[in-house]
Amino acid sequence: MVLKANQLLKSLFPSNLFSTKRTREILSINPTVETERKDAQKSEISYFQYTPIQVQTKKDLIISDLTTLKSPEGVSWINIDGIIKSEIELACTHFGVHYLIAEDILSVGQRPKTDEVDGVYYCLLNMLYFNQDKRVVEVEQISLILGDTFVISIQEEADKDVFNPIRTRLQVQKSQLRHRGADYLLYSMIDLIVDNYFLVMEGLGEEIEQLEEEVTRRSNKRSLARINQLRKELIVLKRNIAPVRDLIGSILRSESELLNESTTKYFKDVYDHITQAFDLSENYRDVMMSIQDLYLSNVNLKMNEAMKIMAVVTSLLAPATVIGGVFGMNFDKIPFAHSPAGFYIALAIMIITPLFMIFWFKRRGLV
Repeated sequence: MVLKANQLLKSLFPSNLFSTKRTREILSINPTVETERKDAQKSEISYFQYTPIQVQTKKDLIISDLTTLKSPEGVSWINIDGIIKSEIELACTHFGVHYLIAEDILSVGQRPKTDEVDGVYYCLLNMLYFNQDKRVVEVEQISLILGDTFVISIQEEADKDVFNPIRTRLQVQKSQLRHRGADYLLYSMIDLIVDNYFLVMEGLGEEIEQLEEEVTRRSNKRSLARINQLRKELIVLKRNIAPVRDLIGSILRSESELLNESTTKYFKDVYDHITQAFDLSENYRDVMMSIQDLYLSNVNLKMNEAMKIMAVVTSLLAPATVIGGVFGMNFDKIPFAHSPAGFYIALAIMIITPLFMIFWFKRRGLV
């Protein structure tokens, strides 16, 4: 019976609503402490080399195959899913990526940023996903390396990928992606990552809408726990969106030879999207504050209603208490004390007086 009771409590009040584990995850980032990244169990490497005429695709490669893949013709895209230190160092050495960039790739909890070292343009940002089961925002760090004729994308997990539209467009000969340089491929990747932010916010928006309806109809401790949890997820959302706006702004201001002026207008479009996403995250934060205020107002309203009922009940019982106290005094001469009808008269007064008070309260709108 005890086990069943605990299972029932867990189903009614999930532990992730009340634990502080999520708070520790959000606030545990400390850039002054070096965090060792655990190597992935395996990595998946895919390669796309394309020109306006043809596309060459290779999958399930190993890291040693990269030494034979770089081609001066067209644009090459190397996608690495799963970070293994030795493989990342080997790939960076082969493509002439500075060791400082390699350290950023292997780091954990980095703030989105851009950097250009030794003829390679580097972008680090986070892809966001909304986990419908856990109702949390999950973060995956992604590194994008732009060279003169290649782009390397390095992701932490293979099952969380938003680049399938790019793979589809590469198969269309008339697509702009096939006729433009590597910087346009970089733009397409960042654009998809930013567009995915809106899907995450859409999931959070549905949660906020349901929470608002729940708080409006029936406020309880579970509602307060959901408010606190969603506020934490909005912190994660804003923490990852705000720096990306600075990242796109840095690309727009960059004078790198790897970024063509013809591609700048496309990054301006991404900047508009990320600004809109940032404003929307601010709106979500304001809505959550309003829901919290609504919750507190409902709690106070329930408290006032309870106090009002208690006050009315106390007022209705007061006459009976007074009458009972008067007739219970130890005096010889009390009206109706020795009358056969005295008890019934006192009882009638005790009943009639509260009924009159109820009628008067209703006339005044107090009940």
